[in-house]
Amino acid sequence: MKCVAFDIGETLVRDDRYWAAWADWLGVSRHTLSALVGAVVARGEDNAEAVRLLRPGIDLNAEYAAREAAGHGESLDESDLYDDVRSALSALRGLGVRVAVAGNQTSRAGALLRGLALPVDAVAVSGEWGVAKPHEDFFRRVVDLAGAEPHEVLYVGDHPANDVFPARDSGLLTAHLRRGPWGHLWADDPDVRAAADWSITGLNELADIVTHA
Repeated sequence: MKCVAFDIGETLVRDDRYWAAWADWLGVSRHTLSALVGAVVARGEDNAEAVRLLRPGIDLNAEYAAREAAGHGESLDESDLYDDVRSALSALRGLGVRVAVAGNQTSRAGALLRGLALPVDAVAVSGEWGVAKPHEDFFRRVVDLAGAEPHEVLYVGDHPANDVFPARDSGLLTAHLRRGPWGHLWADDPDVRAAADWSITGLNELADIVTHA
């Protein structure tokens, strides 16, 4: 194993503030939007469908721009990171493997994440690549970022449809993380268990996996 690559939302970063900001912007209760996000994902739909249920026909790119212009754009700081992120990433780098971050985020989120100076070798987001998970081209870019062969790259994420299944289909090793709504929802699903090379409950488990892989 030469590289461990990470999803971002609900793997490294809590999505609480992200969805709370959208609820406030749309003028609905945070509970309502949170429940809708859970409902659409459980139906196998994209997270963004929750916003479209509240505002049918909404142009999300235009809405992002409007939020930025109004001073309510995306934000990200140390408090948004899960507690095990820095220790886990540092441990992996200490083992001599390349550590990369690659997820479905905007260019703005990518810049904010880089500003946190995480102990990683590379950070990339779909907004910069012009291709998003679960498309196979996204995982080709992950392999390029890793500088290794697909079977030498471990992709870690919470979302089976966006992370585990497409990464596996692209020839990568996979670890499903029981974290956040989607990680817990599908943690014990037989298909997810069969597809993932490892099932983990925290990022600090990865150093042992890499050591014994």
